[in-house]
Amino acid sequence: MAQTKNVQVRLDEKLKDEANKVFDEMGLSMTSAITLFIKQVVTQRRIPFEIVADPFYSEENQSVLRESLKQYQMGKLKSHKLIDEEDE
Repeated sequence: MAQTKNVQVRLDEKLKDEANKVFDEMGLSMTSAITLFIKQVVTQRRIPFEIVADPFYSEENQSVLRESLKQYQMGKLKSHKLIDEEDE
């Protein structure tokens, strides 16, 4: 049997609980699920799923936020529609 090493991971309590419920439904422990993930990373030499950036952090959105903050600081607030309101 191969020697093992401990790895500590800090997770939000709710996220951990939700993940454990899903793993339980799959018949997996948290340790076995993480081991499967790491084995796939090693085998495929990549993250085994697509990682998509949160659009909040896009340069376009950050630019709009910086301009809004600037307007706010100057006391010149601009009114605008929220994305959800455009569909109505």
